Amino acid sequence: MKKIKKYHQIQEYIKKRIQTQKYPPDSYLPSENEFCVQFGTTRTTVRKALDELLKEGFIAKEQGKGSKVLERGKYLGLLSVKGFSGSTDYKVKTRVTVEPKVVEWDPIIGFPLSEDEKSSKCVYFQRVRYIDDKPVVLENNWYALNALEPIRSEEFVEGSFFKTLSQEYLIEIMGAEQELRSVPASGDIAKKMGIAVGAPILHISIRFRTSRPHLNLYGDLYCNTTEYPIRNSYFL
Repeated sequence: MKKIKKYHQIQEYIKKRIQTQKYPPDSYLPSENEFCVQFGTTRTTVRKALDELLKEGFIAKEQGKGSKVLERGKYLGLLSVKGFSGSTDYKVKTRVTVEPKVVEWDPIIGFPLSEDEKSSKCVYFQRVRYIDDKPVVLENNWYALNALEPIRSEEFVEGSFFKTLSQEYLIEIMGAEQELRSVPASGDIAKKMGIAVGAPILHISIRFRTSRPHLNLYGDLYCNTTEYPIRNSYFL
């Protein structure tokens, strides 16, 4: 069996404590010297572990203060409603309109499934995002049942599926692919989004890659950008 490098052991130890909120966002990690004593290693090894966590976006280094823990799961390099997060001007809420349930894969998914995914059923759920009580995003989500069991919406950490994956399952989002196009709103979408049938709406297909083997998360979103523009981060 291949021996795990010391810096990787330290990296995984710190990462797990961040994911489980032992080291909460905006707090500072113990000093390099403290980690040296704890793991019986050199500062060079500890710094290598911290550098890896920096690359993964778990921490930021602040001169004179040390390593600060960053908030995870707010922005994932996708698309976001402008002002969705960090603004007191809007009243924001998310409502689960279809609870997570086991179903067959939907052909509407915009990316090809792997053979492993095709051999399994999937978990599906739907959410609607509101700003000032106006629906702005209708979001459909799928993932393979053989990669992750269904998670009830009441179990979502702070109402966030992605925070739940990170904090409860230690699963991180590693990257994403997306396709965007303008489409006319169907009757069902128009009803849920409060717009006219046939009105142009932004359609986004997304596939997230995660740190768990064979677990991809698929998203199919419809965004009403009439009042709220889109920018290059998506609030999750």
